[in-house]
Amino acid sequence: MKHVSILVPRGNVSMVNIEGTYQILTHVNQFVQSGGRPPAFKVQLVGLGKETKLTTGLFTINAEAVITEIPKTDIIIIPAMFGSPPEVMKSNGDFIPWLIRQYNGGAEIASYCVGAFFLAQTGLLDGKQCATHWAEAANFRA
Repeated sequence: MKHVSILVPRGNVSMVNIEGTYQILTHVNQFVQSGGRPPAFKVQLVGLGKETKLTTGLFTINAEAVITEIPKTDIIIIPAMFGSPPEVMKSNGDFIPWLIRQYNGGAEIASYCVGAFFLAQTGLLDGKQCATHWAEAANFRA
């Protein structure tokens, strides 16, 4: 069974990316279990704290674990994160060393849309190709 960590960053974040990914992978598990097989994924929402207020505090997501409770994961999903990269880093920079450790330990990391800007901050994209939202492609190249 693969362990999947869906990040719950602070700030203006796409809740749809978080909830949608969680829902899809949970449905995959239900499908394979209906065929008599064990679940394919252990899916967890992982944050810097157990409770994360998003956007202007209007929405809150309760993470199932914090990064210090996840010594090893197989797949990490980074949702779209909006705002200036320095602001996003200031709020979520504690994810960076954990992401690098997980990657060096064999984890695969994927990002949605402009979440690629945050992923790029890890240095793990250096020399690699990556996609982001078309409207931000020029900024991402820069």
